[in-house]
Amino acid sequence: MSEGTGGTPPRTLAEALRTQGDDSLAALLRARPDLLNPVPGDLSQLATRAGTRASVVRALERLDRFTLQTAEALAVAPEPAPYDTLRALLTGDEGDERIEAALPAAVATLRDQALVWGADDRLRLVRTARELLAPSATHPSPTGLGPTVAEATAGMSPGRLQEILTATALPSTHDPVSAVAALTALFTDRTRMAALLDTAPVEALSVLDRLVWGPPYGEVTSTPTPPVRWLRDRGLLLPATTRTVVLPREAALHLRAGRAHRRPEPAAPAIAPRAEGAAGGSAAARDRAGRPPSSVLSPAARPETARPQVVDSTAAGQAFTALATVEELAKDWNEGGPNVLRAGGLSVRDLKRTATALDVTEPVAAFWVELAYAAGLLASDGETDERYAPTPAYDDWQELPAPERWARLATAWLAATRTAGLVGSQDSKGRTLAALGPELDRGPAPEVRRRILELLATLPEGTAPDPESLLARLRWERPLRGASAAGRSDDLRARLAAWTLNEAEMLGITGRGALSSHARALLESDGTGTGTDRSPVHPAAAHSATGLSPTGLSPAGLRAARALAPLLPEALDHVLLQADLTAVAPGPLLRPLAELLSVAADVESKGGATVYRFTPGSVRRALDAGQSASDLHEFLKNHSRTPVPQPLAYLIDDVARKHGHLRVGVASAYVRCDDEAVLDEILADKRSQSLRLRRLAPTVLAAHADAGALLEGLRTMGFAPAAESADGDVMITRAHAHRTPPRTAPAPVPDGPPTPDGTLLSAAVRAIRAGDMAATVVRRPVPEPMASGSATLSAAALAAASPAGANGALPRTTSAETLATVQAAAMTGSSVWIGYVNADGAASQRVIAPVRVEGGYVTAYDHTADEVRTYPLHRITGVAELADDPA
Repeated sequence: MSEGTGGTPPRTLAEALRTQGDDSLAALLRARPDLLNPVPGDLSQLATRAGTRASVVRALERLDRFTLQTAEALAVAPEPAPYDTLRALLTGDEGDERIEAALPAAVATLRDQALVWGADDRLRLVRTARELLAPSATHPSPTGLGPTVAEATAGMSPGRLQEILTATALPSTHDPVSAVAALTALFTDRTRMAALLDTAPVEALSVLDRLVWGPPYGEVTSTPTPPVRWLRDRGLLLPATTRTVVLPREAALHLRAGRAHRRPEPAAPAIAPRAEGAAGGSAAARDRAGRPPSSVLSPAARPETARPQVVDSTAAGQAFTALATVEELAKDWNEGGPNVLRAGGLSVRDLKRTATALDVTEPVAAFWVELAYAAGLLASDGETDERYAPTPAYDDWQELPAPERWARLATAWLAATRTAGLVGSQDSKGRTLAALGPELDRGPAPEVRRRILELLATLPEGTAPDPESLLARLRWERPLRGASAAGRSDDLRARLAAWTLNEAEMLGITGRGALSSHARALLESDGTGTGTDRSPVHPAAAHSATGLSPTGLSPAGLRAARALAPLLPEALDHVLLQADLTAVAPGPLLRPLAELLSVAADVESKGGATVYRFTPGSVRRALDAGQSASDLHEFLKNHSRTPVPQPLAYLIDDVARKHGHLRVGVASAYVRCDDEAVLDEILADKRSQSLRLRRLAPTVLAAHADAGALLEGLRTMGFAPAAESADGDVMITRAHAHRTPPRTAPAPVPDGPPTPDGTLLSAAVRAIRAGDMAATVVRRPVPEPMASGSATLSAAALAAASPAGANGALPRTTSAETLATVQAAAMTGSSVWIGYVNADGAASQRVIAPVRVEGGYVTAYDHTADEVRTYPLHRITGVAELADDPA
């Protein structure tokens, strides 16, 4: 970092920021977007905001382990710390080439994020960061170091200090400051310190060994043991409280050979391939706790790899299954799904029923429900009796080609903060979290998902990762994000990683644990961000975003769809009819064929080929939906690669012959039939007694039951009645498709402010620079108003006046002086400083370069606003020349 103004080192973070270029400021605002809300008025405000506790904590949480270790080392180093001191704390006395090679990048990262400032010979950690990372009795440092000698002896009596000096053979002094300095010099002198420890009893060295790597505190009794007494007499253990002692930092660093950390980690751990036959894979990679298995590669284990073609075909098959599952879910809820709980979400019973309908487990059903909800395909209808149902967007989604439908699901999953894996667990108040309910959003979820996939993309194609090494890499990249306040590891990120691997396999993003080629296309940058903070465009904002296709997909989503298209099976227009009243669909069917088959037949089995079975009930269902016997015969003839079996043709004709022979209306309900013998048979049947039928005419029976119950009762008796309208026409009954009003997909709950784009960063940097120029520019003195009348000061008094703005006051000049000064500035092209009061009465200070003065207005380039503006002269309180402008 360059020196401050005038060649002097910067004294504050604000001065250090002023020495940086616009690119550096933009990088700072991109790395710490919370500093932009609102845009700081100048660099002093930016520096103040960058030093607040909340902002510093957020910045520290986004550091990798080695950069964080570098900051921790700076926190225990004397301030300011030369670069060589920092390097010695990390490498120790023996040195480490890997650390020395990685250290400049770590320091540069800390500087870029305004956590460290100053030149290499005067590195300073931001005060708030030092307070968070420096060791204290209530907040142990990750380094395991304790307080310095000066901190530990603060408040110690001069007599006790003199006793320590005597025990260590140091010259006596009655000055506590000199005594502490002498003891510190002893502990930091490797030669003298080694000589002192050579005289220590073996038991005393054992005590130091237990404290050296932390925690540095230990309890003592009122009568300490001889080894502890020996250490305490020589200041190697200093009192922390009446019952505890602490190992001073300087002594610990000597025992550690100068290292601040026991195990510095300058390089990220590598992602190991999964061992062939090891616990892992899409299903086995998850243990009962929902975490990746702790298995490691044995020396004899071989990396598990598969041909990329096998991975792609496996992932494509699962992608097709994902589309079918979402369609089946929407079909199950087509006429109105489960009721919405009063607290929001699905009940346990409804989730279990949905899982049974989808033939999956309840956690898997929760995933598909949440995925459809995140993609905007399902929502609540908002009615009085609120229920879940497909949205109008689902109908639009169905019309898309299969690859684009999958891309919509995949991009929604990548961006969603709702976490289906939490369903069934309990919140902090002991309440069970329900699917589609509140409290399922987790801000880190999108970042973890994308980062997991990016790490998978670094492996050779067809290679599945070892889950434990993947989790170790995540912990290295964000060590503080996985640590709770109590200092223990919080398993949220580990669970998110395990859920990501599982969900990616179910969704067809991975195949056999390896990343597919269409998923690699999905990860390619399309301008939505950079690095691990990138997040795909969410469907809720898809249509309003720039550069998206009419289907709402980003360029990366379209690339993924194109990559997936050749891998999906083509939809078929035929089935294979068999003599046992079944039809086999050897692959996916065209939508019209699939829809009619789902009405005319029942699905018997699914898999690579779907088996449909024709029954009297299913054929009657097709006839009720408006199909005729001839329509069904023609449909099957046109769409079967095998001849229509005679049993199936007889079944259709037999059901059609009876269908509509009886007519049911409202009387409460009635039955009419041209064949009186049929009505006689119905009246004679004991099963009709519950319908309470009576003959109104030779061809008409009346019933007390409603039309629906009458239809069902007659069908139970073996008849095939048809419903009749008031006009005497056969009523065609179709399933009622219930849809919600137009709904947008749930917006993700971001984990902090979003990463700003280039336009916002450029505008923010210009505004901060302009505001800083107005706040720091050197101004000429201006006269202060006299107590008597409107008389003005003389030139000599003007020269002797206090600098304007020294006390924050606006410049004050008369109207004539204001007009003359701005006219002169317009003629010479110089800048001036003005005080201005707007129409709302708000006062501000501005630096302007007047261009034109006429009609009571001054048109000028406003350096503060970075634009040309027009100001009424009567609202300018005063004007002063800048010190660096010509008089």
